[in-house]
Amino acid sequence: MDRLTATRRTENMRRIKSKGMKPEMMVRSIVHGMGYRYRLHRPDLPGKPDIVFGPRWKIVFVHGCFWHSHRNPDCVDGRRKPKSNLDYWLPKLTRNSVRDAENEADLGRLGWTVMTVWECETRDRQRLIEKLRLFLQ
Repeated sequence: MDRLTATRRTENMRRIKSKGMKPEMMVRSIVHGMGYRYRLHRPDLPGKPDIVFGPRWKIVFVHGCFWHSHRNPDCVDGRRKPKSNLDYWLPKLTRNSVRDAENEADLGRLGWTVMTVWECETRDRQRLIEKLRLFLQ
């Protein structure tokens, strides 16, 4: 059972943004500090990737663990499931995962190399820096 009224829940959900969230900003800050330049949310590419390194043909998606159903058993947010309105939420979260896989496959067919950074991975900054460094070299 939801503790919030339907109106309040709608207002909360409306405020959730898809761009410029803290995990994405952290990844952008790290790669910029490493000297890489990039483009953001290119609408001409499948999935409007979060960070695009055009000359390198590399793309980084930064996914929220809950919204994109992170399947790592150590990820608390990825394991968390909604408690109410399951007829809406479970298909929506499934659609997000399917869409992510389709976008990654489409990008691969176009010649792009794709990496996903999960929100929970941003908690260990040093490990994230190393992962990005290896990917972008």
